[in-house]
This record gives sequence, C-alpha cells and structure tokens, in this order.
Amino acid sequence: MIKLYLSIEEHLLTDEKPSKYLDEIGVKEEFSKHPFVLIKRLKEVGQSPKYHAEGNVWNHTLMVVDEAAKVKHESSDEKVFMWASLLHDIGKAVTTKVRKGRITAYGHDTAGERMAREFLSCFTDDIKFIDSVALLVKYHMHMLYVLKDLPFKDMKGMRRDVDIFDVALLGFCDRLGRKGSDYETEKTNMENFSKKLGV
Repeated sequence: MIKLYLSIEEHLLTDEKPSKYLDEIGVKEEFSKHPFVLIKRLKEVGQSPKYHAEGNVWNHTLMVVDEAAKVKHESSDEKVFMWASLLHDIGKAVTTKVRKGRITAYGHDTAGERMAREFLSCFTDDIKFIDSVALLVKYHMHMLYVLKDLPFKDMKGMRRDVDIFDVALLGFCDRLGRKGSDYETEKTNMENFSKKLGV
C-alpha cells in the first residue's frame, strides 16, 4: 500500500498531467482497498450539472490536480499543495445529497478535513504534513465564501491555520477544474480574494 502512496506522490510532484497516472491506477484492485477507496468512491459521486458540466467528482478532481500541477511552484509547499488538490473534495463522498431536486455537498470541506487526516495517517506519522494538507482541504472553499460574503467563512481560523495565498491558489485551481471555466474570471477572483485578505 505504501508503494502505491509513494508512487502517487511522485506523479503528483513530477508529472505535467498527474491525471493520466491517476486514471490508470483508478481501475486497479489495490485502489479499491482502504484507504484508497476513499478517493475511488468519488467516481460514483455526482455533481450539479449547473456548476460541474465535467460530471462526477472524480472527473473534477483530475482536472483540479492538472491545474494544480501547473502552479504548484507558486505554493509554499508543493507536496502539501498537490496532496490537498487531490484530496480537496474527498468529503463529497459522505456529504452529497439530493435536496429539492438539486445535488448538493454541504459541509464537504469540513468532512474532507477529517477524511484527509484519515487517509494520510495510514501512510505517514508526519503530523505537521497531515495538518497542513487537512487544513488546506478544510479552507479550500473560503475564496468563494469570502467573495460572496457567506456565513460559512472563518476568517480568524483561516488566518491562523493556513497560508492565505495557498488557499487562493487552490481555490483558483478548483474553479478552473470545471468544464467551461474562464481563466480570466477566476484569475480576477483569486486576486480579489487576496486583496481582501491583504495578501
């Protein structure tokens, strides 16, 4: 199991498009075992077609990982950033529901923090690394929360727990990892978020 984990990490850090390798291993038997199954389940999780024309969470995640690979050098820690990009929506597997005819995943960011810790703890006892990834997963929606002034935002916690620019960068990749996304619009959103936070 550790061999697969390290192989994923190597591809996340070195590939121009890590999605190619992830798609390859996504059909292997080992990927169906715990804890990899926590990621594999994303193949079965639908998303609102209004916001995610690319389809299920797995498709979205692969797109986000490829976007993250393009900008990882701008992050404060490439390993943390790339693992957070892979695990950012892991919580959707347990929070996605149909409410009034709409597919929603309320709270997937906080559920994702817990699940990211569970996943990574199977392979490493580096608490600082686990915390850094899990907290980036927890706050990955905050660019949207702040720009739309939503009540879910936790400005104090975000400032305390994570590198604000990393949150902005992951939010940028998350928004670009959708079919039909507009680069200039998302770049402006990232810049506006950074300005609001004084980054």
